Amino acid sequence: MASPLRSRSTRGPRRRRWASLLGVTVLAVTAGGALACPAGAATDVAFPTHCIPPAIAGLPPIDGTTTAKVTADKTSAKVGDTVTVTYTVVTPAANNPTDLALPADIMTPTGKVTLGGAQTGSVTVTGPKKNDPVPGKGVFPSFSMTGTFTVTAPGAISLSPGDYNIHTSYILELDTPCTVTDPPAPVSETVTAADDPPANARALSLGSASGGPGAAVAVTGSGFTPGASVTLAGRSGAAQTADTATVTANAQGAISGSLVVNDLTTTGVVAYEGGAWSADLGAGPVAYVVIDDHPVPAGSQKVTATVRAGTLSMSQAGDAVQLSAVQFGQGGASTGALQTVTVKDFRGGPAGWSLTGKVTDFSGPGAKIDAGKLSWTPACTTKAGSPSTCQAGSAGAVGSAGATLASTPDGTATGGEFTADAQLSLDVPAFTPAGSYAAVLTLTLT
Repeated sequence: MASPLRSRSTRGPRRRRWASLLGVTVLAVTAGGALACPAGAATDVAFPTHCIPPAIAGLPPIDGTTTAKVTADKTSAKVGDTVTVTYTVVTPAANNPTDLALPADIMTPTGKVTLGGAQTGSVTVTGPKKNDPVPGKGVFPSFSMTGTFTVTAPGAISLSPGDYNIHTSYILELDTPCTVTDPPAPVSETVTAADDPPANARALSLGSASGGPGAAVAVTGSGFTPGASVTLAGRSGAAQTADTATVTANAQGAISGSLVVNDLTTTGVVAYEGGAWSADLGAGPVAYVVIDDHPVPAGSQKVTATVRAGTLSMSQAGDAVQLSAVQFGQGGASTGALQTVTVKDFRGGPAGWSLTGKVTDFSGPGAKIDAGKLSWTPACTTKAGSPSTCQAGSAGAVGSAGATLASTPDGTATGGEFTADAQLSLDVPAFTPAGSYAAVLTLTLT
């Protein structure tokens, strides 16, 4: 069937001249329905599209068919993984309705990939300003856009092509937004996400925090495998001492026993299943100190030195972050970098720390951008010689509820100096009113 728009574009030389002069992305489409495909097939899908040419083109909205494909860099993932998606418009609902050619590299596409199934929402995707020349009356070329999302739930996550926009930069800056007529479009790809393995629920407590050499400390615990043989052991820093005992977990996974501690260098007590300590099958260390109460022999002097515990503190390189600008009508990722945060843990002892952040909504000229639109990719560095090792938080949304930037786990001996950073990205909706938007990102160290 002949395109109704193409026929319309030949009705008068004035309309034809304006369309070609301004590089307007006007659409010539054919009617068609959605073509379904099996989930996870990553094949082309076709769906009805409603497109609005720029007002200066003088053309009515156009309803036609887009053929597209969504692919993922990984189709098997786990909760917390980052997945990169590519939205390729194989056949746009767009022709050049004029006799004049459009030049290369004037089109910048943006769009959305719709998530469904185990995880819902949308992913902002963007493409480069790159296209082949379009001859007069020629079909607009295929284009691709990419973006990322963080897996937040286990199960099958469907990926469907969503709305897209073609921005042209040819004499004037113009947009042609195209929306899915009957959303969502058919599923083009499926990502299957597995849940993280269950957390180690084993816990340990001691009847006392210190004792003399040879004292027996009461040890109780929970969350162990029912009927398992559990080793109780002293720890000196990261090393196990010769002080050990064995107990058996009852039918509820609880343990109870005592450990005689002789080693004067003991700093903690652990309990574990299996032949050697494992963080996955163990609990602790719980701090314990051996007090050397042996009397000083005649003619001797006991020399004592004290190391004073310090504090847990943080400082930051600055208090302002400027994100990159985005185009009105195009929106997308406004990016920047968090000011570096330095954490100093000079407390000593077994406690780790956690550095979290939360952000307010971005307020601007008569509008706001939701706090959930700000995401970060954390990084953390440990200064050489520090007893603890810094762990970066997961990439994903910061939001008003907050997220972890960096942390260190509990351990027998903790402390050190660390620097935490993050790349920031604010997903700005396409038609957010022009102006400056500001929010407050609050960091909390505990």
